[in-house]
Formats: sequence, C-alpha cells, structure tokens
Amino acid sequence: MNNKEYSPAPARRTRKSLFWKLCIAYLLPLVLTLAVLDVYTAWILKGEYLSAAYEQMESLAAVALEKFPLSEPNANDFATTAGEDSSSLEKWVSWMAAGGVRATLISSKGNVLADSENDPAGMENHGGRPEVREAFLRGSGRAARGSETAHSDMVYLARRFDAGNNQLMALRLSLPLRRLDESMSVYRRRQWAAALFLLVLSGSASLFFSRALSNRIRKLREFSTRVAHGDFRPLHSENKHDELSSLADTLNRTAVRLDGTIRALTEEREQSAAILSSMDEGVVVVDSGQNVIFCNESFRRAVGTPGADYKGKHLIELARRLDIAPLFQNTLRDGEIVRGEVTARFKRQKNYAVTTAPIRSGDSISGAVMVLHDISEIRRMERARRDFTANVSHEFSTPLAIIQGFAETLMDGALDDAENGRRFSKIIYEQSLRLNRLTDDLLKLSQIEAGRFGAELQPTDVGAILESCVESTRALIMSGQKDLTLELEYPPSLPLLRADARSIEEIIQNLLGNAIRYTPGGGRICVKVAVADGEMILSVADTGIGISVNDQLRIFERFYRVDAARSRESGGTGLGLSIVKHLVEFHDGRVDVESEIGCGATFRVFLPLESAAQI
Repeated sequence: MNNKEYSPAPARRTRKSLFWKLCIAYLLPLVLTLAVLDVYTAWILKGEYLSAAYEQMESLAAVALEKFPLSEPNANDFATTAGEDSSSLEKWVSWMAAGGVRATLISSKGNVLADSENDPAGMENHGGRPEVREAFLRGSGRAARGSETAHSDMVYLARRFDAGNNQLMALRLSLPLRRLDESMSVYRRRQWAAALFLLVLSGSASLFFSRALSNRIRKLREFSTRVAHGDFRPLHSENKHDELSSLADTLNRTAVRLDGTIRALTEEREQSAAILSSMDEGVVVVDSGQNVIFCNESFRRAVGTPGADYKGKHLIELARRLDIAPLFQNTLRDGEIVRGEVTARFKRQKNYAVTTAPIRSGDSISGAVMVLHDISEIRRMERARRDFTANVSHEFSTPLAIIQGFAETLMDGALDDAENGRRFSKIIYEQSLRLNRLTDDLLKLSQIEAGRFGAELQPTDVGAILESCVESTRALIMSGQKDLTLELEYPPSLPLLRADARSIEEIIQNLLGNAIRYTPGGGRICVKVAVADGEMILSVADTGIGISVNDQLRIFERFYRVDAARSRESGGTGLGLSIVKHLVEFHDGRVDVESEIGCGATFRVFLPLESAAQI
C-alpha cells in the first residue's frame, strides 16, 4: 500500500483550512457588528450632545436678553449710545460667559460690539457667519463649525433681538466641541475596551468550538488512517449526538472485532516477552539454522555479551565462550529434550544447568529454546562443604592420633617410667588444648556467621582496648622468650567507635597473634590507628616472612595457612583471620592485606565511625 496516500500532511492542511474558515465565520460578523455599533453610537452621542448644548444656550440666551442693559436708548444712533455705555455691554457679556459659554454681540451690519473673550475692535465683521445670517433672516440660527478666531471647532447659537429704537442685534453664544471630543474619546475607549473584551471572549469561544470541531474531524481521519495501516483500536466514545458522533460509532463498530483479536494477540506476546525478560534464568530461542530469534539479558550476561544486539546473529557468534552449540544440534536433529551442564570461564568460573527443547511447527522442527540455570553457588557450596569436611577431618585427626598413640604407650607400661610418663602426659594435655582451641574457634565462627554471638553495639574506646591488648601481647612475647619489638601509635583524640568491645578485642588479638606467629626473632610489630574519610583505620604491620600474592587471595578462608607447620607449632588453628573477616564485616567494615615475600605484612581494618551493623 502506498504510504503517501496516508501521509499526515494533507490532514494537517485540511485541519488548518477548516479551522481558519470556522474562525473567520465566527469572528467576522462580530467585528463588523462592533464597528457599525461604534459609528452609530458616535453619531447618536454627537446628536445628543449638540441637542443638549443648544438647549443650554437657548435657556441662557433667553435669560440674557431679558437683562440687556441698553433696552431703552435715548439717542437715535444705537451705536453711539452703545459706545457711550460699552462698559455695560462688557459686563453683560462677561456675565453670560460665567455660564460656561462664549458670548458675542453683533450689530445688524455684522460689527462685533462686545465679546467675552476677545477685543471687539480687533475682530473682523461677523455678518457672513452662517449662524448670524440665519438669525437675522429667521430670528435664530445654529451651526457647528470651526472658529477662525478661537481656532477650534465650536457649536453656535445666534438670536436676533430688538435693542430698542428699531435697532436689530444678534446675540451669539458658542460652546467648544472639544468637550464633546473628550467625552467621545472617553466613551469610545470604554466602548472599545468592552468590545475588545467581548471580542476576546467570543474569539476564545469560537476558537474553542472551531478547534473542538476540527479536532473531531482530525481524529476521524487519523482513525481511518490507522485502520488502513492495520491498527484497529476504536475511537473513544463521545457524549454528543450529531453526525460526526454517528460516523465515529459506525467506524468503531467496523473495527472493534479486528481490534479485539489484535489486542489479545499483542497482550499475549508482550506478556510472554516480559516474563522471559524478567527471568533470572538465561533464555535463548534459535531457528533451524541456529540464528538467534530471541534472548533475554540474563542469557547475554551468561555468555559475556551484556547489552549486545542479538537479532540476525548466529548462535556461535553470540555465545563464543559457552559451548552450547552441540546441545542445540542434538535437539534440532533428534527433536528431543536435551539436558546437560556447561562451564563458562571468565574472571570467575560459572556453572550452568542447561535444558534444550525443540520448537515444532506441524510435523517439522522450526527451532529450539534453551534455558540456562546458574548453579555456580550450588557448586561453590558443594566444594566448600567438601573442603570444610576435609579440613576439619585433617585438623582433628592429627591431635587425636597423637593423643591415641601416647595413651596406648602409657597403657603399655610407660606409666611405670616416671620421666616418660610425665612427658607423654604433657603431650596429651597440649594436644587436648589444641583440640579445645579448634573447637572453640569453630563454634565462635559458626555463631558469628549465624549472628548469634551476643554482640552489643555501643560507644567503644578503641584506644583503651588497644592498650590492654598490646600489654597482654608484650607479656606473651616475654613469656615465650621471643625477641620482638611491639609498638603502638594512635592519636590522643581518638573518637569513640560504635562497636562491640569484645569483637574489637578479638580482631586485635587475632591480628597480633598472627604477627607474632610469623615474625622471627629480632623483628618488629607496629600497631597504628588513624581516622580518615569517616572511617577508623586499624593497621597491624610486621617484619615477618611475608605472604605471596596467590596466598593473599585465600588467607581469610577457613583453615588456610601460609606456613602450616609454623602455624601448628605455635598453636594456630587456621581460623583466626577468617574470624577477623567475619567480625569486621559484621561492623560494616572491610579488611585487606599488603605484603611481599620476605618483607613482612600489613593488615588494615576499616571500620565506619557510624556503624550500621544489625544484631
């Protein structure tokens, strides 16, 4: 099927085109309505303002004409009379100006006789002003125009009146239109603010409905595209009862059965993959040509290629270090389940129990599946149990044989020989003490491993324990008549250590005993304590025979001795360093050794100052 036919680009263009068409359909009538409303409102407000201005000026003119100061002039020439009493006219127009208007008195010839804002002498003839002409013709005139004198838009009202002696005059009142402009500006700002708010509100609503509609159409198209590509998941039902909802329901009913089948198959496949991936056992599936179809991470770790891409690779290419190809060959050839055991030799030897089973497709074998079960720990425990049994048997057999031999000698008549009898009895006693020490160490080690040796964690003064252990060790050296120098160094402000005091004493005594045992006469033993990086570091260094690199890897094992003969001569059981290791680990610490043959050895114990050991 042509993928271009179902490209999402046309859907995006269709959605954008429909979306903007709907937005324009919603917003354009609203914008036109607001514009017409603004023009109409401005026209209405201007008319109302002009009507109110004319009414105000009509009322003021009526009152002013009643108080005209020269209503009965004595002279025939009103102009002369008015000139004689110009101060009265000025007061009269000033009185009218107090009402907020500009007042101008104009003669029938157009001459300005008085003005509330300007000097009449400097003003031009006003006979041609439209409102003045209309007033002399009809008795009253109105106009809204620009003023050449005030240089601003004004609204004018002129009233013709008889000043006496058949002299006609015109009283013109005017108001500036800037007040209307200011009012209109304030009103229009408010109106446009409200219109903008309404536009934003309605625009948001139209955008919301347009987007909602276009999104519904887009979802329908995407659904049809998914169906064309084999994805039959139904659309989410909509709580709407329109044509689009009916179309969606129809498409859902068309796809629901196929979608259910695909969902079931997909879930089953994903569940199987999740189970296989989370298994601790290694699982690998190959086809009839031993090409890897699937393998989990546990299998890749087992063959030494963690995280490797396995698809399309041959089994031998993926598992070069594990000899499992013959097992697959037998299964693919015979069609039977094959079981065996293989060994992987990396940094550490790993043992796996292997089960291989065929995968059948009808009457033919299309592949095979193998499961690797790690049995390395089982094999290690079996070896440890065998070694422990052999070591215990060996450690016990020697003193028991000595005791038995000398006891038989005593029973055969050596008791009558006082000197030999005493010597033989002493040997039996010493061997029984050795058995007792061996039994005590084994019991102590088993209790430590089981966590039942009664340790009590509390603030402990390691310096005091060191002083006591060193003094008792010096006494032991003197009693054994061995020429050794024992030194102790630790800071005076040594912090308290949360630990079990008996365990710390046991660790120090075992390390000192080990140093004495392997350091020849004239040697030196130095015990140091330091604090660094939140740890207390206890070191015991000697100038003894040293330990080889190979022996350093095993000295903490049970019954392991660097020099077995010397250890047995000095009463060692071969369990001291193993006890040290277990006690240090109980305190969440660690122990290591640094040594060279002939250059002595240094044992270091690292104990955290805030131990998190659990009792």
